[in-house]
Amino acid sequence: MYHVYTEKDENEFSKTLVGEFTDYDKAVERGRKAIENKENYIWIIEQTDGHVNNYGELITTVVARSDDED
Repeated sequence: MYHVYTEKDENEFSKTLVGEFTDYDKAVERGRKAIENKENYIWIIEQTDGHVNNYGELITTVVARSDDED
């Protein structure tokens, strides 16, 4: 499962969930569309396999960021 977020000015408090996707390419497409025509925004894609930590929070891994694209 891929979670797509937007973030403004790389401020962790502005992180907003855009959607959840099973297909990576669709997640990237949605991330790009979410920040279209918005200045100082980036998209972040986190992957999870459903496992949780001791606090019940999903364990995620950042697999892509728009500011890492060439």
